[in-house]
Amino acid sequence: MAMHFIFSDEAVLLFDFWRVHSPTGMALSVLVVLLLAVLYEGIKVGKAKLLHKTLENLPSTSSQQLIPEPDQDSTGSGSTPANSTRLRWFLCYFGQSLVHVIQVVIGYFVMLAVMSYNTWIFLGVVLGSAVGYYLAYPLLNMT
Repeated sequence: MAMHFIFSDEAVLLFDFWRVHSPTGMALSVLVVLLLAVLYEGIKVGKAKLLHKTLENLPSTSSQQLIPEPDQDSTGSGSTPANSTRLRWFLCYFGQSLVHVIQVVIGYFVMLAVMSYNTWIFLGVVLGSAVGYYLAYPLLNMT
């Protein structure tokens, strides 16, 4: 494997079964990597927007609101506003964590594709990142 960038229509990308041996295969591989880079940028911007919306929609609770009153019946319905808020926060946090894991996995796939040192793949990643950012960034300003 070359440790410098080369222009070639032959490469092995990410997995052993993803072997490219022709110009058509390279063009399709560049398209797939470009779309992965666009998806990565979209997820990155979407994650920031999702976090902003989550923090906006969750009620602001102080520590006093989360402490139950001593004279309340503890054998009640079990669905206090504090428990509901905690459950909503947990679900939002779990969703954010899941989106983050997906973003990291796609990011590593894109990085490993670039590490094939194929110039066409590298240009596909750069173009995909630029297009993804161009398409996704305006979504941050939408309210």
